[in-house]
Amino acid sequence: MVEPVSERLRRELQCVDLLVYFYGMNDRDVSAFVLLGEADQELTVDEVAERLGCERSTAYRSISRLLEAGVVVQEQVNYETGGYYHVYRTRESGELADEMRRLLNDWYANVGQLIQEFEDAYGRDTEDREHRSLQSRS
Repeated sequence: MVEPVSERLRRELQCVDLLVYFYGMNDRDVSAFVLLGEADQELTVDEVAERLGCERSTAYRSISRLLEAGVVVQEQVNYETGGYYHVYRTRESGELADEMRRLLNDWYANVGQLIQEFEDAYGRDTEDREHRSLQSRS
């Protein structure tokens, strides 16, 4: 069941909760994001898995969701002898904040329009209700 907005507003939120609300991240994804954001350097999937204490495949799924959401960046590192591996880091916080503001503004505009449509469809003036009530009694 979807949690009502009124309930969400009553809870004490932390800034990382924005990842849940804007991008649908789960707890593991948020942990991976925080780890990457606090790391001194880019990390591989194996390093993320080791630090989170989970299987490599679990870390890979979280990083994949973070990549898909656009909150982390993947970079390729080439070996001198051939081959490569990937490392991951979070996007710049200013970029993410701007994107979240844009998403919030879009959501606000859409919800505002839906509220107007709701009012138009279901709202009636008190006089209209009284008039219909009198007509139904006659």
